Amino acid sequence: MISRFITILTASLVIIISPQCKRTEINTVKDIDGNTYKITSFVDHWWMTENLKTTNFNDGSNISCISDQSIWLRLDSAAYCYYNNNESYADTFGLMYNWYAINSGKLCPIGWRVPTDNEWKQLEGFSDTKYGIGDSIWTKMGLRGFDAGQRLKSIKGWRDGVNGTDNLGFTALPGGERLSRFYAGGSSGFWWTSTEASSSSAYYRNLIYSFEFVARDTHPKRMGFSVRCIKNKCRVGKGEFRPQTSHRTVREPLDSYGSS
Repeated sequence: MISRFITILTASLVIIISPQCKRTEINTVKDIDGNTYKITSFVDHWWMTENLKTTNFNDGSNISCISDQSIWLRLDSAAYCYYNNNESYADTFGLMYNWYAINSGKLCPIGWRVPTDNEWKQLEGFSDTKYGIGDSIWTKMGLRGFDAGQRLKSIKGWRDGVNGTDNLGFTALPGGERLSRFYAGGSSGFWWTSTEASSSSAYYRNLIYSFEFVARDTHPKRMGFSVRCIKNKCRVGKGEFRPQTSHRTVREPLDSYGSS
């Protein structure tokens, strides 16, 4: 009896799938406004490969659109804007958000979130061909790495310089920034992390047309930057799964699960 039980256990894998997981690949995600974004997977996460452009939080409440420069400078609440206050930039660059919108916890589609400083470090280490995940170089401020920035930048859409190769399909574009004015659209891209640095500042990432590196620094929370959203991969054994709403138990042969 014991021998038969052991044989059964070694011949099959019993997987308890959580309420959030089922074995199905996904390649897009939709926000509450109905915008659809392409996504791809890096290490333990799904990442949007386009900048966020929702005008509403995921609970349906409105995010303030602020075009007036004097108002933007004094804000300590969530807001977004279009680069140069021109809506035509949204399809390419997405929208620009201050960090108060990130800190709401409701900016990304339900189940998704703005990546932390450490999750950006993981992406950088995964992307770079010289300095891997966990290398101490990623804890430094300023320009870091070897070629992660070049590999994350889109092939087109940047000012001439160190051209992007977009090896990983991240398709980073130069959406610029906003504080006292709009600046660097077409030559630099800035993305918020969800990690606070102080009561008035937070960590961000910056890609620049003339460098193959990735910059890490802090800026005032009133800055307007682009946003990417991420979602944890559901991992059960060696499989990758996506969310669902019910519990179930699945029995699969051990060799039906390839490496991730």
